[in-house]
Amino acid sequence: MDDNNRNLILAMVLSALVMLGWYAFFAPPVPEAPPAATTTAAAPGTPDATHAAVPPGAPAATTAASPTLIGSADDPVLTAPRVAIESPALKGSISLAGGRIDDLLLTGYRETLDPASPFVRLLSPTAQPRVVTEGTPAAPGADPTVVVQKPYYAVYGWMPGPGVDPALVPSPATTWAVESGATLAPGQPVTLVWDNGAGQIFRRVFELDDKFLFTVTQTVENTAATPFAAAPYGILARHGKPDTQNFFVLHEGAVGMIDGKLVEVKYKDMVKFDPVAGEGPAQVAQVTNNGWIGFTDKYWMTTLIPAPGQAFTSVVKYAPGADIFQTETRLPVQTVAPGTVLSSASYLFAGAKEWETINHYQQTKNIDRFVDSIDWGWFYFLTKPIFRVLHWLNGMIGNMGWSIIALTFVLKLLVFPLARKSYVSMARMRELQPEMEAIKARTGDDRAKYQQEVMALYKSQKVNPAAGCLPMLLQIPIFFSLYKVIFVTLELRHAPWVGWIRDLSAPDPSSLLNLFGLLPFMPPAQGTMLHSISLPLLAIVLGITMWLQQKLNPAPTDPAQKMIFAWMPWVFMFMLGGFASGLVLYWITNNLITIVQQYTIMSMHGHPPQLFGNVRDSLRLKRK
Repeated sequence: MDDNNRNLILAMVLSALVMLGWYAFFAPPVPEAPPAATTTAAAPGTPDATHAAVPPGAPAATTAASPTLIGSADDPVLTAPRVAIESPALKGSISLAGGRIDDLLLTGYRETLDPASPFVRLLSPTAQPRVVTEGTPAAPGADPTVVVQKPYYAVYGWMPGPGVDPALVPSPATTWAVESGATLAPGQPVTLVWDNGAGQIFRRVFELDDKFLFTVTQTVENTAATPFAAAPYGILARHGKPDTQNFFVLHEGAVGMIDGKLVEVKYKDMVKFDPVAGEGPAQVAQVTNNGWIGFTDKYWMTTLIPAPGQAFTSVVKYAPGADIFQTETRLPVQTVAPGTVLSSASYLFAGAKEWETINHYQQTKNIDRFVDSIDWGWFYFLTKPIFRVLHWLNGMIGNMGWSIIALTFVLKLLVFPLARKSYVSMARMRELQPEMEAIKARTGDDRAKYQQEVMALYKSQKVNPAAGCLPMLLQIPIFFSLYKVIFVTLELRHAPWVGWIRDLSAPDPSSLLNLFGLLPFMPPAQGTMLHSISLPLLAIVLGITMWLQQKLNPAPTDPAQKMIFAWMPWVFMFMLGGFASGLVLYWITNNLITIVQQYTIMSMHGHPPQLFGNVRDSLRLKRK
């Protein structure tokens, strides 16, 4: 086998490994048909298995310490007044029951591409399920079938200090009063107040910027004659395991930073925590200087952020009996002298994982490595700069599809020196073809002698047959890094390109089965295996460019190899139907640039590939 053929086989093997790796670790699971919803909203007075947030220090393994039941008549969230939240990016409300932020919509994002679809809901209260009617009730007078939004909220409070009665500090169920402010909005803070009747007055001041950052300031005023000790805390509670993507390469669960160390804990691992005395199943870490902790989804996140420089205890825990996933920030106990006020301020991020917004908070609020809340993956040293360049290009161009094409040119320019060496080496090897044929004729079936003489020829002519492999090897981490960027970054979600490509993070929705929309029936659903093999238009274009690129190289002399190479582009064409359209667009552009580069460089060295001649010969053979 000559080295041109060896390089071709190596290229195909590497490409196949990329495909197999993607299908093994990255490919989205086939979506299942949604089951008929059978959950109904709990009627008042009906006990429910899910409880309120477990206060710090309470036994997490039991439900007895939780004071309220979702949907029950004694749940204060059912009847407590609310304070509206209005901003350019958020809409929702704060419940005076616990003073919790438990109702939040992201008004800049919708659940689907349909402009009439609901806004993305981030936080949900314990007593207000989101109802979705599923068809006709089964019987006259029966309740409609509904889907209940799982409770997810942020709540703040105080832990009693030594010798302080727990009833003297507000709990997650305490009903607060509004002292000032009617609607929480940028520049319009809201102050809640609660008097314990024993000389301590607690206040909670909420402030909000024009994006996703809340500033929460808790104070306790001691009007009594004796000192009062308490410690402020913040809690993020998720009732029940949320619906997740369940992708191997995507982290969903608890995420945080502990003095420069990134912490990631998946939900399935949270339920496996070993018990810690007094905590229940929990992961407890002491933060001495800078840190934050919260929950991350693919595109959305909530995060508790104590003031930079503030020491605190970071807690990630699961309450088995109540089925609550919880993260906490606990600050040290402080003593409030008579006639003084103790104040504690912290941030709450609740919103979309926009890189520009998160990076702004990192820079202006000194939130340590906040951009690492985005799941950059194993190749973060490539993923981060690739995204930065893509984000900059999109800011210049204004279209993410054209930005991906421009990014491909940038990446090809960076690897061009190696690519040039590869193409020059291929041209030099073409010069040696007659001598290699002579060696083959002289050595006959003696493969060892043939290889020995060929290597001696390469050495004498200073030709490196492995030079053609370097660009291929570089493409693998670049490919995976770009896939990660397209898959996890919010900026690619629902990003259109041209025409029918309205979401570059999703597969091409077109299909040859309905002649790309000309026939009056819907193509297979995106993400299904049938859609992957139904030949979306971008996959067809990719197959053609791979075929053209293959024609730049001499065809193998071995009939079996020749047949494999002839089928390879078309096999890949079917395999790539399930890739994100943005990634297929990158691959198409990369192939076209490679064809132009290789043809030009080899022509400059006197050995132009017979590209169009090879295509014509191939078509003639197929007609015969």
